[in-house]
Amino acid sequence: MNKAGTPKQAPIVPGFTPKQHVGVGGEILSAEPIEYNEGRYTAKIVVHNTGDRPIQVGSHFHFFEVNRYLEFDRAKAFGCHLNIPATTAIRFEPGDEKEVEVVAYSGKQYVMGFNGLVQGFTGDEDAPTYYPKRIQAIGNAKNLGFKIIDEASAEADLQKKNQKTK
Repeated sequence: MNKAGTPKQAPIVPGFTPKQHVGVGGEILSAEPIEYNEGRYTAKIVVHNTGDRPIQVGSHFHFFEVNRYLEFDRAKAFGCHLNIPATTAIRFEPGDEKEVEVVAYSGKQYVMGFNGLVQGFTGDEDAPTYYPKRIQAIGNAKNLGFKIIDEASAEADLQKKNQKTK
């Protein structure tokens, strides 16, 4: 602290200067596309926005816990997030129905926050430290009015819609 009671400031010095110029946006290190989430559980899910407003879901949001007006097989999405690049999102307009791919979280697979449906471990059920949060989370979702449809019902609905359009 100086005499005026304010913290001392670091002296202003020139910043780091790289040996070679790096263009805006960085450098392209490979011609091949980057593969991410390789070797992890993935699932394709048909999602229907039953609400009257657009809903946007970010890349790392626990898909099981997304907006209650998105109707899909939530059990299939338990412990997963969208399989899209980080910092991106998918938007569901009112009435939209689209197929998305989800991928299992890696690491400790402990999910906290979001809509508060899980608050715990989402990993494999046969792990020795597993606590059955899946069953409790599905119950929480149903009790709080989240739209849930199983895969067989979703397929049947899709076939009905396809027959009507023919």
